[in-house]
Amino acid sequence: MLMFHWMKTTIVVCTCCMVVLATGCQRSRKQSETASVLAAPATATATTTSPTSTSGPDPVFVGAGDIASCDDLSGAKATAKLLDSIPGTVFAAGDLAYPDGSAEQFANCYGPTWGRHKTRTRPSPGNHEFHAGGATPYFNYFGDAAGDPKKGYYSYDLGAWHVIVINSNCSELPGGCAAGSPEEQWLKQDLAQHPTACTVAYWHHPLFSSGKAHGNDPEMKPFWQDLYAANADIVINGHDHDYERFAPQDPDGKLDNARGIREFVVGSGGKNSHRVFGDTKPNSEIRNADTYGVLKLTLHAKSYDWEFVPEEGKTFKDSGSGNCH
Repeated sequence: MLMFHWMKTTIVVCTCCMVVLATGCQRSRKQSETASVLAAPATATATTTSPTSTSGPDPVFVGAGDIASCDDLSGAKATAKLLDSIPGTVFAAGDLAYPDGSAEQFANCYGPTWGRHKTRTRPSPGNHEFHAGGATPYFNYFGDAAGDPKKGYYSYDLGAWHVIVINSNCSELPGGCAAGSPEEQWLKQDLAQHPTACTVAYWHHPLFSSGKAHGNDPEMKPFWQDLYAANADIVINGHDHDYERFAPQDPDGKLDNARGIREFVVGSGGKNSHRVFGDTKPNSEIRNADTYGVLKLTLHAKSYDWEFVPEEGKTFKDSGSGNCH
């Protein structure tokens, strides 16, 4: 009887110990889970960089215009090499395959250089693309990424930003680029449908340029008026084969640090002809005509950073930051 009583007591005690241990383990596990939940918001906040993304860095937007000339591909090769080490969405601001934007020139000149980044490129047509029957080879090469072949203009979102692609070849469009034209009316409607804090637009022909070969193109003013009225932030162009950055200004070329649009001319993608400047236009802040390179934008939720990245071996650089309107 004494032996039985001792065994019963031992079993009860051990059972109680197991209950206590189990309870302690559960309490410890709950405390651990609670600590993890409390710590989680700090981690999520640190990696959330835009309203459209829960992790990862802010979007990078990089590119140039005036790129692959079949008579001399050295410039296009140099800038394509830069893209090899820069992630993000690539913009191509027109005149991509010289001299005529033919299927052969896209395949043999643009293709081996910038073409290796085709899957992440959103292009805009230049005047040389329209040397080949309605820019058909251009639209065939890029497919859906170039928008409706009957229009050549479109828009998309990139992180917190709205991106607008304009077809600035006015003579090739019904109604041209004038106020009230189909493209201008589309632009106005697109801006109204996307009232985002930050907007960038790009096309080939600049409203403002100190380039000697082309300079200012007043046909672009209606686009600028719509963009300015909608508080757009950045316009990117090419056409003149150089790099130029303007201070924020209004469609009349008046300095406007409060609401003005900052324009970049980035015709530095690789074409080697007429790389000289004429008279410096008002509000032009920096210019370079002897360095191939690309413009790299980092698009934050309410601001942006810019950097001109030069070809290997050159020292010219330009960088800075701006806030969205």
